Amino acid sequence: MYRRPAEEDPVLDHHYAVDLAWTGDRGVGTTSYRSYGRDATVSAAGKLHDIQGSADRTFHGDADRWNPEELLLAALAECHLLSYLHVAASAGVVVVAYRDSAEGSMTQTADGGGRFTSATLRPVVTVADASMVELAGTLHAEAARKCFIAASVAFPVGHEPTTLVAATS
Repeated sequence: MYRRPAEEDPVLDHHYAVDLAWTGDRGVGTTSYRSYGRDATVSAAGKLHDIQGSADRTFHGDADRWNPEELLLAALAECHLLSYLHVAASAGVVVVAYRDSAEGSMTQTADGGGRFTSATLRPVVTVADASMVELAGTLHAEAARKCFIAASVAFPVGHEPTTLVAATS
């Protein structure tokens, strides 16, 4: 049974594990930069589905597969969603729909490396009642502070939320 830690509880550590298998060997390994595929499969114990990954098409990857940059944005967006739903429920705001269109910017360096420079989440939250709109909008700041993934990245994560009211029948 889950017990919410009290303020005086010690810091709780959590550990995660994934498996990654490169599936891009074309029979000659990495004999040259263009000789190998960038495909990989990410899996984890207990998961029903694997993630089919590759590099971004710009870096000779398969555009039909998820690339690490997209997965990073997805992690940020989903973490904010989960944090937001938690703070909304705690504050009495009834969320009936939520979607996000996240974007990020990455700068590639001359040496072939690079880094993300920013991400922007654009959550569109639908609440059950018009009386909840103002509070719902303010809860994004608290959700951002509680998001484990956003707290772990070295670039700013902005938020441009929109709050809608569910149609009444």
